[in-house]
Amino acid sequence: MVPPRGELGFMEWLVAGAVPVLAKICLVIIFPFSGLDKIFNWRNALRQANGSFLPGGPVLLVLAMTVEFVAPICIIVGWHDRVAAFVLAGYCVITALLYHNFWVYSRFWSPDSEGYPHVWDFLKNFGLAGGLLLVVLGGSLMAQTEHVAGEERHAISILAD
Repeated sequence: MVPPRGELGFMEWLVAGAVPVLAKICLVIIFPFSGLDKIFNWRNALRQANGSFLPGGPVLLVLAMTVEFVAPICIIVGWHDRVAAFVLAGYCVITALLYHNFWVYSRFWSPDSEGYPHVWDFLKNFGLAGGLLLVVLGGSLMAQTEHVAGEERHAISILAD
């Protein structure tokens, strides 16, 4: 993965190649583990899935696991990463609203309340959605070469296609 001599310098490669991939891995690492947790703790996951007004808990779980396993891979490898990030961001918002509705608990701001962990899960989901929307807006971060006054200059394009 280190560039050959004469191409991008190490820092350019680091910023244009390694850091974006590492950032995407950090952003989505929670999802496959969440999918595995649903498999290994199916009964608890099913109880939570049946806790909203939506019918079909087992179908919802299979759909959730599919999103949690497939979308992160697409984002990391850059295959339809914007679409996958959009789906995953929507998933985060929907699960926050349906399953982490902290506001229904009295004194949810108190550590002794059942709603207290839901506050943090709700905020975590929206934080993840924000990071995923940055992937939607930016796609794959990549180095672009510009020719300025006869010399090559490498620049990072945040909104690269």
